[in-house]
Amino acid sequence: MFPFQLLNIFLVASKVQEEDSKYDPSLYKRGDLLEVPRTLFTHFGIYLGDNRVAHLIPDILPVISRNKSAIAKMVTNSRLILGVIAKAASVRVDSLVDFAYGSEILVNHMDTVCRQPPLDGDEVARRAEKLLGSITYSLLWYNCEHYVMYCRYGMAISYQTYRFCTAVRKTVCSRISAYLTALFGVGAMLFLGSATPLTILPTLLVPFTIWMAA
Repeated sequence: MFPFQLLNIFLVASKVQEEDSKYDPSLYKRGDLLEVPRTLFTHFGIYLGDNRVAHLIPDILPVISRNKSAIAKMVTNSRLILGVIAKAASVRVDSLVDFAYGSEILVNHMDTVCRQPPLDGDEVARRAEKLLGSITYSLLWYNCEHYVMYCRYGMAISYQTYRFCTAVRKTVCSRISAYLTALFGVGAMLFLGSATPLTILPTLLVPFTIWMAA
């Protein structure tokens, strides 16, 4: 075996050992809610014990392949994003390393945010295990946060979704949006060269509705 091959094996082994020590299973208890930053959002999971994390994660691979060994591997960001688009996901069990995807793990941070007290750890884990399997994914109505919040607190809510919808509402239901909508409507009527009740009514009604909601 060549020296560079030995070096490569040594580096890989060192990296694996470093990752394993970074995510020490003794730091977590059964039923803990774990969260990590991933791509454009925070990802959540429930610790089951024995270096196992149950988490709801979008994944395109089961849609296009039946290769179970490939599907069982860590879900990459590309697989995840395509899964979001296809609304395909599953609640699966992965190791701490695969769940964290290189990020730092935050433990039970939601306990300081949610007014509802957490359930018993074993009950949390049992709920998480009961929901294992394929599901239809919804970025707004059922994502990984809805899943863990139901398991730990008994209510399927998502603070990320709430913040996103609030930001969209503030953007859409703003006075500037009302001005732009009215301007666009008038421009469309001038361009089409027609001013009928069917064109005037939406031109006036939509900006007025946005204005009143702002």
